[in-house]
Amino acid sequence: MWRLPGVRAALRGVRTAVERRSRTEAASETSVGAMERAVVRCVPSEPKLSLSFALADGSHKNMQRDQSEPVGRALSRIATNALKGHAKAAAAKKIRKNRANASSGVACAGPEPEPAAACEPVVKLYYREEAVAEDVLNVDAWQDGAVLQIGDVKYKVERNPPTFTELQLPRYIMAGFPVCPKLGVEFGDPTGSLFSWYKETKPRAAEPEGGGPSSSSPSSLSPGWTETGVDERVYTPSNADIGLRLKLHCTPGNGQRFGPSRELESVCPVEAGPGTCTFDHRHLYTKKVTDDALIRTVSYNILADTYAQTEFSRTVLYPYCAPYALELDYRQNLIQKELTGYNADLICLQEVDRCVFTDSLVPALEAFGLEGVFRIKQHEGLATFYRKSKFSLLSQHDIAFHEALQSDPLHKELLEKLALYPAAQERVLQRSSVVQVSVLQSTMDSSRKICVANTHLYWHPKGGYIRLIQMAVALAHIRHVSCDLYPGIPVIFCGDFNSTPSTGMYHFVINGSIAEDHEDWTSNGEEERCNMSLSHFFKLKSACGEPAYTNYVGGFHGCLDYIFIDLNALEVEQVIPLPSHEEVTTHQALPSVSHPSDHIALVCDLKWK
Repeated sequence: MWRLPGVRAALRGVRTAVERRSRTEAASETSVGAMERAVVRCVPSEPKLSLSFALADGSHKNMQRDQSEPVGRALSRIATNALKGHAKAAAAKKIRKNRANASSGVACAGPEPEPAAACEPVVKLYYREEAVAEDVLNVDAWQDGAVLQIGDVKYKVERNPPTFTELQLPRYIMAGFPVCPKLGVEFGDPTGSLFSWYKETKPRAAEPEGGGPSSSSPSSLSPGWTETGVDERVYTPSNADIGLRLKLHCTPGNGQRFGPSRELESVCPVEAGPGTCTFDHRHLYTKKVTDDALIRTVSYNILADTYAQTEFSRTVLYPYCAPYALELDYRQNLIQKELTGYNADLICLQEVDRCVFTDSLVPALEAFGLEGVFRIKQHEGLATFYRKSKFSLLSQHDIAFHEALQSDPLHKELLEKLALYPAAQERVLQRSSVVQVSVLQSTMDSSRKICVANTHLYWHPKGGYIRLIQMAVALAHIRHVSCDLYPGIPVIFCGDFNSTPSTGMYHFVINGSIAEDHEDWTSNGEEERCNMSLSHFFKLKSACGEPAYTNYVGGFHGCLDYIFIDLNALEVEQVIPLPSHEEVTTHQALPSVSHPSDHIALVCDLKWK
């Protein structure tokens, strides 16, 4: 993972200090009596606070109490819980003793006398070595550093410490592919947290056939773990890890304090990767993040799971693709590795499932310094990511084409033209396509702003006139954002436009206008004809030119994807070469075991003029 060297060294120093402090505290607690931990979560916007701690019997208590309640009532409730826990522990101990006697053949001498009724333990809360009065409200009583005493056990109160609200490893892990845990941190952030990766010393013993009990001892079933030496959020397994499970030990932090640590183990062992992928050679051109003057931009239709996992896809669209290579868990590994390897500053993605955005893309790209926004279309949507060290998000201006066309006065003239052709108008307004528009500001120079647009136009081969209308709406909206709301800012417009360079849509974008007699106005026959002339304000260029194809499936290949740039403000520094035809067709077509989508990512380095 790329980090500023100073930050990385500082975190390592913090980790060493935390470990040293933990050892010191452990030695101190051994000598004076261990101090347990009681974690309090108290947020002003919520009526209740939560309190969690472990009782002496080993049970864990999670309590919800009104913030406005006197603390005396909460302490009384804790005492009752402790008494119940004591009774359960005594009963369990008696049951274990009776079972042990029965198994050894020892006859009971007679019924045991009933134990004397236990008394409620003394429960007190102290702050700065003084008892907190019972009429003090919970919100004021449970202060950070207070001490809760339950009988002979003392708990150090930690109020709102950094805490993991979510922690999850991916189900499918492959050698050579980065493992990015999904994290949710409250009162902290991942960059201030500590991570340590471990792997099994040897593969876990296989379970006996039939699911019966194993003759192995419990200790032989518990795997030994060895440090990998990686203390970053992301771990990339090597071939030496194949067959072994991984374990992550992590401590949430915020740069000043740390919360309760957690550990989690991977469900499945590391599996072998697919070998060379179509993007491996491209990564040789993108080993480092670009300098401040450049903007590495990626546009990529990653193939939505909602489309890949259908019987039609498996048998008709992609019959040449191994079924397991269409599964989301497999493809996510390839997508994460491909995207993180580009070290991009801007990434515009199409066909993004909501769960893929939240569970896969955000954790992976966040770990590499990018932040993202998502716009749902219908079953899937668009995602735009930007490098946080270079850009901050100023505003978002997403629209759905059919809604904007009907309701925004900006498109009044276009709607009037379209209304002359009712059949065409009906078809246009039925489409759910959207455009995602984000205004970013440079973190190095606040005067530099940029309008980043991302879209996925209507897909049908006969929908040429619909794509023309959608593009006209998009460009008018982008002009409003980049000229009226933020005067003079440049535009980068990425997407899957479902249009080859010979189509009317491409001609319209590049030349600035399209005549009313263009053949695409009758792309779906005379019944849906809608002849009109259109023009737009921008001077745009396809940054990656016109590749032979950006989409390659069994029955079609052609250039459908573009990164359009504002020629008045931006120029192309370099275009990252696309995979060779041999690489693309190694497994006949796309997607394949070595490529996760039916599209190919466009990658280029842009610079300000």
